[in-house]
Amino acid sequence: VNSRQHPLEIPPPSGKDWPKEEEENFFLLDPDRKRDVLPQPFRMIHKLVMQVFESAVEIIEKREMLREAQKRKAQPIKCFPTAEFQVTERANCLAVSGKYIFVGLSVGLAAFNRCDLKDVCAWDAAQTEICAIHASALGNECHVLLAVDEMGLAWLFCFHKESFLLIKVLNEVEDISQRSPCVEVVLSRGGDYAGILLQGNTEAWLEIYQLPKDSWLTEMEENSGAAEELAGSERRSSSSSVGPFLLQELPVPAIQDDIKLDPPELLLTVRPPKPITGTTFKGPLDALKEVGDGSTLGLGYNHLIKDSQWELQEAIFCSTYQEYLEAEGVTKEEMPRYATFHFLLPSRILMGPEMEAEPDIPVGIGVHWYGNHNFCLYLLNPSLKDKAGSDLKPDVVWPCAAPIACSAVSSCSRYLALAGEDATITIWDKHLGYPLSVTAILEERFIRSIHFL
Repeated sequence: VNSRQHPLEIPPPSGKDWPKEEEENFFLLDPDRKRDVLPQPFRMIHKLVMQVFESAVEIIEKREMLREAQKRKAQPIKCFPTAEFQVTERANCLAVSGKYIFVGLSVGLAAFNRCDLKDVCAWDAAQTEICAIHASALGNECHVLLAVDEMGLAWLFCFHKESFLLIKVLNEVEDISQRSPCVEVVLSRGGDYAGILLQGNTEAWLEIYQLPKDSWLTEMEENSGAAEELAGSERRSSSSSVGPFLLQELPVPAIQDDIKLDPPELLLTVRPPKPITGTTFKGPLDALKEVGDGSTLGLGYNHLIKDSQWELQEAIFCSTYQEYLEAEGVTKEEMPRYATFHFLLPSRILMGPEMEAEPDIPVGIGVHWYGNHNFCLYLLNPSLKDKAGSDLKPDVVWPCAAPIACSAVSSCSRYLALAGEDATITIWDKHLGYPLSVTAILEERFIRSIHFL
């Protein structure tokens, strides 16, 4: 029997069961404040996740904007090759002239027909690697080629009737130690002139050749008939020996040794401008003897600068600014070893009103040497060949404020673009002789090449 010792009573309410004011007004509270009572790791993780989410949204928005901007731009046309042709060796360079494509290979030259992309002929007699090639059409299915091999030899070819004919190696000498390698070749449009840049041990110079293309065309026409008769006789003899069922057309020989063309004529030899030096006269009287018109004033003792004075001035300058020269790493000025040159058509600057010339044949060349401020123009005058031993002076000098980095001439040869080392491009009207525009680019940029479109 369970007997109660105390009467039944209602227990008093506990504190946790009391109603809270927050629960009554829960719809007025900020839900983010509930996270404040959570421990620190949860709040940190939540903050990092929200940052990642916001950055992802920003990246998505930027990509969408870039995609929309890309859609609004004009899409470039994608070009795919329509045909291809295989070469037997490694191809280093190519040139197009007329309906033929000339390819410089690791063992010689190859010619392909541009219409059907078939191999026409090849030249590998010297087994030399061709590194650069230029070609120009002479007319009557005749083309002139100027190639440079790995040893720096400049090869001059004539391509006629699908065959190569070696005319001459322009810089070939008997003593190999005296050979000057060729580093640049330029062929004028139409094949009237050819220029090569040669580098010796201590200097560099340009050689401009006049190509006798008229005599080449005449010689080729005269020998084409004889070559066809010889090929026909070879076909008839081969067909009679092998039988009528094995008759095949023999290929035209790639090299015609029986044809000898006239070699090109050396027209000009252009050397870089010499630096300023002292006078070669021993005294004022020797200098006065060279003055023909007698326009002199005084004895001239204070007007002659000798080599010793230049050397003394250079020594004083170096001793005064020695620390700056060492900091900048300034070395002694050397003769330029590289040049850029262009063949120029007739213009008022190069020709006078009394001179006559054909509009499509170059009458001069424009040259600028590396590190030089002047763009020099030379006339392609045949009479200048008599002055081969003397220093050739430019007919026109185009000075620039900064050393010329690169240059370009328009296809019509009227406009000249000069880019200086100070990142300034100047467009000149060569016919009238004044600048059309001057464009300055950022000074931190160095212009390496410039072209007309």
